[in-house]
Amino acid sequence: MPGLDAILETTTAERPATGFVFTEGPLWHPDDFYYFADVRSSIFYRLRIGQAPETVRAGTGEGNGTTFDLQGRVIVCEGGNRRVTRWSDDTHSEVVMDRYEGKRINRPNDVVCKSDGSIWFTDPGLRVPLADKELPHSGVYAVKPDGRSRLVAEFEYPNGLAFSPDERTLYVANTRHAQYIHAIDLDASGNMARRRIFADMSSEETDGVPDGMKVDVEGRVYCTGPGGTWVFAPDGSRIGIIRTPEVPANLAFGGPDLKTIFFTARTSVYTMRSKVPGQPHPWYRLRTK
Repeated sequence: MPGLDAILETTTAERPATGFVFTEGPLWHPDDFYYFADVRSSIFYRLRIGQAPETVRAGTGEGNGTTFDLQGRVIVCEGGNRRVTRWSDDTHSEVVMDRYEGKRINRPNDVVCKSDGSIWFTDPGLRVPLADKELPHSGVYAVKPDGRSRLVAEFEYPNGLAFSPDERTLYVANTRHAQYIHAIDLDASGNMARRRIFADMSSEETDGVPDGMKVDVEGRVYCTGPGGTWVFAPDGSRIGIIRTPEVPANLAFGGPDLKTIFFTARTSVYTMRSKVPGQPHPWYRLRTK
């Protein structure tokens, strides 16, 4: 099987910005800039490569994972606020989901948008104090454009998630005791048909856990984890680990050709060039029609 040299154009990471506490939530905007979050500081940034980061919003309630909806509005997992929100601009927002069956969700972590406009997010519960916990499970949820929500599946500690190019498989990283990527096979209606282990990410390396995840146009899965970013072939076999100066928590494909990998790695953000573009967000495709 070809190694990382078959998919990476560069192997030395560039560092466009540093000085943060714990970066997360990378998201490329077609106007050629990146969004990312400093979770611990509850600050959301905009970054054009070559320029200083610009604060978009402070006080995000430990904003973490991000995506766009089909109108290009930012969707944010506000873990500390225990809700998922939609930002219509830099100052206004509305709640996408904060309760399930009348009970407060736990601590939403990461989020993706499906091409039908539904919003899918992970909601781990292990970091919520027992006295404050209203839902007994951790899970993955889907919210339809009309606001109806459903529990897709329960997990131990669901973290990063990503769809396969055909959207028939949802990959979910499990972060805690069992470190692996789960695959949820979906039927034509988007319901779970079966679930299986896609890849084992247990490792003797102690720095990093299965976390943020993206997929390229050829179906490879990139998941941050112990020692760096693990890359898997569509069949789940491991291709290699992309090493960066700091172990990242998440990544995104960006740039006009979607071949720049943007890593959010603790105190800094890094970039590296790929030979293969990332899977485009559904909103990107709508913009080019």
